[in-house]
Amino acid sequence: MIFAIIGLLVGIFLGLRLDITYPAKYALYISVAILASLDSVFGAVRSMLEDTFNTEIFVSGFFTNAILAGFLAYIGDRLGVPLYYAAIFAFGGRLFQNFANIRRHLLNKFRSRITTK
Repeated sequence: MIFAIIGLLVGIFLGLRLDITYPAKYALYISVAILASLDSVFGAVRSMLEDTFNTEIFVSGFFTNAILAGFLAYIGDRLGVPLYYAAIFAFGGRLFQNFANIRRHLLNKFRSRITTK
């Protein structure tokens, strides 16, 4: 857990300090890839709270979800069809579901601590 927190802090620090830019035409691809990556992160947090976390599943899901979402956006852009909506609905829905599960788990944990005191 400490490695994850250190990695998060290093990533935030580097993101704020480095001046990395990308062309505006890639904004759609990057945004759906970030959404898919956030879905993987929230899924990892949920699985850690449920004691079912698996590093291999997290890492493979993180990259394959981001690549799949970017690929859908790219193919849709080439075909003139907004396929990125599929990624938004799928990963966005899962992101909110994972967040709801995390919230429920933390609330139940908080309630159980109150009732045991």
